[in-house]
Amino acid sequence: MLRSMYSGISGMQNMQTKLDTIGNNIANVNTFGFKKGRTTFKDMVSQQIAGATGPGQNLGGVNARQVGLGMQLASIDTIHTQGSLQNTNRELDLGISGDGYFVVSPTNAAGNATGVGDLSFTRAGNFYLDQEGFIVNSDGLYLMGARPGADGGYIGVDDFNVDPNNFGRIKIPSDAQSFSIGADGKVMFINNAGLQVAGQVGLAKFSNSEGLAKVGNNLYAASANSGNLQGANLTLNDFNQPGLNAYISIPQFGDAGTGSLVAGTLEMSNVDLSQEFTEMIVAQRGFQANTRIITTSDEILQELVNLKR
Repeated sequence: MLRSMYSGISGMQNMQTKLDTIGNNIANVNTFGFKKGRTTFKDMVSQQIAGATGPGQNLGGVNARQVGLGMQLASIDTIHTQGSLQNTNRELDLGISGDGYFVVSPTNAAGNATGVGDLSFTRAGNFYLDQEGFIVNSDGLYLMGARPGADGGYIGVDDFNVDPNNFGRIKIPSDAQSFSIGADGKVMFINNAGLQVAGQVGLAKFSNSEGLAKVGNNLYAASANSGNLQGANLTLNDFNQPGLNAYISIPQFGDAGTGSLVAGTLEMSNVDLSQEFTEMIVAQRGFQANTRIITTSDEILQELVNLKR
């Protein structure tokens, strides 16, 4: 068989993968916090017809002669660039201006994260209150952060200090007359006791955000190459400990690189439709060109078969 036929097959298969990635991007153009994918390729091993020779006494050197055997998938990247913030004026809609991720998790009876493996991360900031007053996402996972005390324990805003060892879900009491979330992540409310603090939203930061694994439902999970959160009992001051690849911080610490919160906004998808449609045309033409390679190779094989009549 001709090498060109198999080269064409490899091109068709990988162009289809590129089209699949583009299709997923376009499907999620209006998904809050979605980060687009990008497909890259690399050439396959080349068959060497003749090796290179160095220059001699009377003749110069000769380059190697090689025939490529097609292309293969190099990577499918997740591009974690900032998406536009859409104004909603809703108290529980939160956008992140920076590189951080909201931390959501199921919890144990004490309201704490049950372990590092149970934590998920998201850029989608559409949160809600459940029947008990806890802040949750659309799937019921609790928004995690620093708390001034156990569930139901609150403290005045002037006396609030971050307790790095008290990391768990945040609850707004039923007697709250109003509440707000500041750029530093503090969840404040007003009741008969005055201005109180329910907690402070935590943000996760990874040394390699592109290494996070998509697990669906707008969620990411730490992978072997993203930098894992350290320790089963998470603290909010982990970024002060040397050697950590990831940490959970609070938005007021600018040196952590997590960014700040913008209440009343939602981060839109970072998909650019004009770019996606252009890439779709390129992938379509690449697919068609590879089919032409197979067609031409088939015609040549047919001529070889017809040599013997």
